[in-house]
Amino acid sequence: MKKIYILLPALLVNIFCLGQTPEKMTFQAVIRDASNTLLTNQNIGMQISIVQGSVTGNAIYSETHTPMSNNNGLVNLEIGTGTVISGSFSSINWSNGPFFIKTETDPNGGNSYSITGTSQLMSVPFALHSKVADSVVTPSYTIGSWPELGGYVFWVSADGKHGLVSETQDQGLATWYFAQDVISDPSNHSVDGQKFRDWRMPTKHELNEMYSARTAIGSFGTKTYWSSIRSGTTTAWRQNFMSGLQFNSTAYTISDFFFVRSVREF
Repeated sequence: MKKIYILLPALLVNIFCLGQTPEKMTFQAVIRDASNTLLTNQNIGMQISIVQGSVTGNAIYSETHTPMSNNNGLVNLEIGTGTVISGSFSSINWSNGPFFIKTETDPNGGNSYSITGTSQLMSVPFALHSKVADSVVTPSYTIGSWPELGGYVFWVSADGKHGLVSETQDQGLATWYFAQDVISDPSNHSVDGQKFRDWRMPTKHELNEMYSARTAIGSFGTKTYWSSIRSGTTTAWRQNFMSGLQFNSTAYTISDFFFVRSVREF
């Protein structure tokens, strides 16, 4: 009877082509017999499987190897380069773990596997994670209504990946001090807005951009809205959505009540 001791399962990445994402992992194992004697300088038959979810989960990839053990009973192989039995190593979504490596071994070099072991892959090489990340397509957005972003996109970057979203309803009537507090209350938001908790007060520039898109965003009316920008010690900038004018006069202070409409970034 023989037994296998697994060392360093899937800890090393062998970069085989400059500028190309590696699609293999170095695997090492030491083979000993029942008397703990190293099995040296002989062919070892191995089947390697990537198992997903749990020790008893489904094997999403399997391949075979016939490495030669060295003077120390160590075998080296590269997962991803063997004879494929099932699955595709390059198609594995490494972000959807956990993953386990299952080894089946024939110390005589054949495929009569008499030794089986499974160990969890505690970390996935960064390069393989990056490959998965690179394959994910980031949505591109335009100015308009995007419920999945919480409201109306009134500014977007040139590549469509980032921008600013306005809520489609007011969050309340509040003093400047308590504006962020009413924004933080999900019950003051639309159904789509309640999906997010990163809403904030707009700057005076952002508030003016919202005013320019007020008809499309909707429900502003002729009210006056707070911006997040203070003006001196007693007041803050605000904008009237009937005239479009912004004010920082001290006739009204940060203790007076004006309307609040929040924004978020994506």
